Amino acid sequence: MNSRLRGLIAAAYDRFIKYALKFGVVGIIGLGVDVAVFNMLRLGIFGTDHALSDPIGAKTTAVIAATIVTWFGNRYWTFRAHRRKNYLMELLEFSTVAAGGLGISLLCLWISHYVLGFTSLLADNIATNVVGLFLATTFRFLMYRYWVFGHHREKGLSAQNREVEAAEAAIYEDEEFVLDDLDRPTARTRSDR
Repeated sequence: MNSRLRGLIAAAYDRFIKYALKFGVVGIIGLGVDVAVFNMLRLGIFGTDHALSDPIGAKTTAVIAATIVTWFGNRYWTFRAHRRKNYLMELLEFSTVAAGGLGISLLCLWISHYVLGFTSLLADNIATNVVGLFLATTFRFLMYRYWVFGHHREKGLSAQNREVEAAEAAIYEDEEFVLDDLDRPTARTRSDR
């Protein structure tokens, strides 16, 4: 194998494949949480006299639980080098993407069931758990990889804030604040320059 091909494979692994593999592992764990919580609620493990025991309440609760589990897995393992200091904004963006993925799965189910007229349980499962799962997972991976945990956020929001502070200092000619190699702000006096 020539060195250029080895370099391309290594680059593909470093930039995409390793994230996809980790994302898959986290996703399988999330799917397990989703299915377990849904079935426990539907079977009445926690009682049957509440809104969480009906199908919609159970699925909503299961998706929320799975989203929290997958956020932790993706934040601290899959995309750990790209997590941000502002974890609440990150969780909000992550949840927005997860809701978009849920919408894709539900859209596939709706089209199959109501537009195309495939009303069997098997057709519903194929629509939402095969076609919908594939499309939604692809959507979520790309959005998490390039938006929520994108390389532009590698140093987190704190690095962006430091760059903004440095730019403001340059604009207002603040002699006390100089950014050292765009990594950390340092205070310098005129004699240090």
